[in-house]
Formats: sequence, C-alpha cells, structure tokens
Amino acid sequence: MKNIIIGTAGHIDHGKTTLIKALTGRNTDRWEEEQRRGITIDLGFTYFDLPSGDRAGIIDVPGHERFINNMVAGVVGMDMVLLVIAADEGIMPQTREHMDILNLLGIEKSIIVLNKCDLVDEEWMELVEEEVKEELEGTFLEHAPVVKVSAATGEGLEVLIDTISQMTSDEMMTKDTGTIPRLPIDRAFTLSGFGTIITGTLVSGTITKDDLLEMYPIGKECKIRSIQVHGQDRKECYAGQRVAINLSNVKKREIKRGCVLAPPNSMKNTDLLDVRLNVLDSSMRVLTNHTRLHFFTGTSEILCRAVLLDKEEIGPGESGYVQLRLEEEIAVRRGDKFVVRFYSPMETIGGGVILEPNPGVKKRFQEDVIEELKRKESGSSADVIELHVREHADTLITLAELAKLTALSI
Repeated sequence: MKNIIIGTAGHIDHGKTTLIKALTGRNTDRWEEEQRRGITIDLGFTYFDLPSGDRAGIIDVPGHERFINNMVAGVVGMDMVLLVIAADEGIMPQTREHMDILNLLGIEKSIIVLNKCDLVDEEWMELVEEEVKEELEGTFLEHAPVVKVSAATGEGLEVLIDTISQMTSDEMMTKDTGTIPRLPIDRAFTLSGFGTIITGTLVSGTITKDDLLEMYPIGKECKIRSIQVHGQDRKECYAGQRVAINLSNVKKREIKRGCVLAPPNSMKNTDLLDVRLNVLDSSMRVLTNHTRLHFFTGTSEILCRAVLLDKEEIGPGESGYVQLRLEEEIAVRRGDKFVVRFYSPMETIGGGVILEPNPGVKKRFQEDVIEELKRKESGSSADVIELHVREHADTLITLAELAKLTALSI
C-alpha cells in the first residue's frame, strides 16, 4: 500500500473544505472560529482510501490571503495538488498566488477541479473552462486534467477519484526512506495523559518507536514514545506519511511551527543561506540589495534580508545568487525549496532552492564566490562534499562534522 499526500489549493470560499468532506466524510475545519466564519485558517488533515487500496492523506490549506504562510507549510511533502476553482466565479487573485507558490515549491502533479458546477448552466461552464485554459497556458498546469464536480451534490466525485487513482498508480516518485529522517513540525499540542504531541509530514527517512531524535533549532533531544499514522498506532513511520508523534523530554511551549525533528548532530542551525532566487514573471516588484523579506521553507516563516551576490537588482522573470540573512536560526538541507514574500505589503514575489545551508558571510560581486555557487547548483552531493573538504583543508574536517554541514548521510 502506497501512502500519497494530496493537498488542496485555491481562492477562499471556492469549496476546498466541502470537497474534502465529500471525498472523506470528515470535516477538516478544527477550530470554532473556522466553523463560525466558514474559512480555513489553519491546516486540516484527513484521509481516504483509493479503489487500489492506496491510502491518500489529504491536506486542507487556507485560501485567504492572510493565511498564505499556513498554505506554504501545507505544501511540504505533497505528491499532488487539487487546484479548486469555483465554476460560478472562475480564477481569482488567490488562485493565481497559489499557482505561483505551487510552481516555486516544485509541485508537478495537479488536477484542476471545477467545483460548484450545480450553480451554473452549460453555457457559463464553457466560458469558465475556456478562461481556465487560457490562464493556465504556458504554466506548469497547462496539461493538468480538468474535472467538473459539485461537492454539494456529489456530481463528478467518482470521476475525480478515478483521475487521482490513474495519476498515482505507478508514476509517484519513490520516497527517500534510506536517508536521515526529517520531520518539519506544523502543529504541537498537549494531550492529557500523554504529554507533548507533534504532527507533520515525514519528508525523508524512517522514524521508529523509542528512537532518540533532536528538535532543531532548539537543540533538545527527545525520545519517541509512540507513533500514529492516520489515527492508528504504528511501531514506525516512513517518508511520505502524515504522522502524529508523542514525545518525551520536551514541552509544547518549547516547540513552534518550523521546528524540525531529526537525528542528533545530523543538522546544523544557521542564520545564513546561499540560494538561487527566482522572481516571478508576474511580480510587480524589483528585488534590490538588502530588501527585507518574509522567507518560507518547510513549515518555517522567518524575516530576512536579501544580499544580492551577482546583480544590482533582480526583476520579474529574472534570477540570481542571493545570500539570505535570517533574523532567527533555522535547520534546512541543500536542495530545499522556498518562497519569499515582500515585507510590506505582503505579496509573493519569488522563490527558489537552497544551495548552501551553512555558509559563511559572503561579499558581493566576488568571482570565486559566484563560481563556488555555480558548482554547488550544478554539482552532485560528491562535488559539494569536495568543496567543504577543500574549505577545511587546514583543520581536516571530520565525517560527523561534514554530515552535519551538508545534512547528508555520509
């Protein structure tokens, strides 16, 4: 049985939560405020079984602009996204922003779900379909299948489930279960009689009951007391699964969204990141040196300054090498994707990939610096390890320190 993580995206009130309830029979709006206001503020989680027997975990992410940070957190570990568009309204501003974010974070498999089809006539439906096709032309969603449904009446749900089954039957990327386990935390709470519980999507490796792991960046070791996958007790969990873990030796107040659970000494906290940053074609902003940004990766949101290393500015549709100087420490890996939004007003302007998770401070327009980043961008893990060994030629770096700097299993 494969474990598949499916996310939803789309504008507020286009029916994402209603669609999930229609597919699973469960309401993902957990908070009283969400149910009262009819909008999804936080991430909601549930699951359903496909006809093949594979289990599909499904994440309900917020559509409201103010909750974009939760939406980014929800994308971690997703295999596929249902982009929900209400047939009576068509593509809206948050639909476009969610599309940009999904593209920046490397989500490749998507299904366009035209919801609320029971509210429109056939002529209107044709107009909306045409608008959607025009809007998606040239984007990563250009060839995504379009399924027409009504979450309220159940129309089209069987076709949607069949489409999900076909797209996940044999094409899903194999999860990396052989490397170090890494679990970005999206929720932490206390349960009477159990203590601290965390939830998240295990993005790599395997976690087993009684393992001793470390909570980054707080640097606290904790033991795995118990594991649940979709509400059922398990002795271990694997990359690609939504998990809830009961921890000992750490308090709920010590943990926040953005913390990462991984083996002791396997990662290293940093407040500097070397990245390749791409500004969206649709952005109305030009990124200049030392611009203050909101930085999102995994389940983290941190303020930072962008130091442009190879350009005076990065305009719409352009990219460059950038050192992000963070206002808080973080623990990440080379190759992690990220999104950046302007400090004020809050709008998504771009994103990219982390090239070096533990750099030193770099000066601008240095040829050797640019050459090193080019090698890290195009090179293999072996090339990156060689670069670190050369940098520490005088001190002879140990294997343990090398593993921590690169966040690789060595």
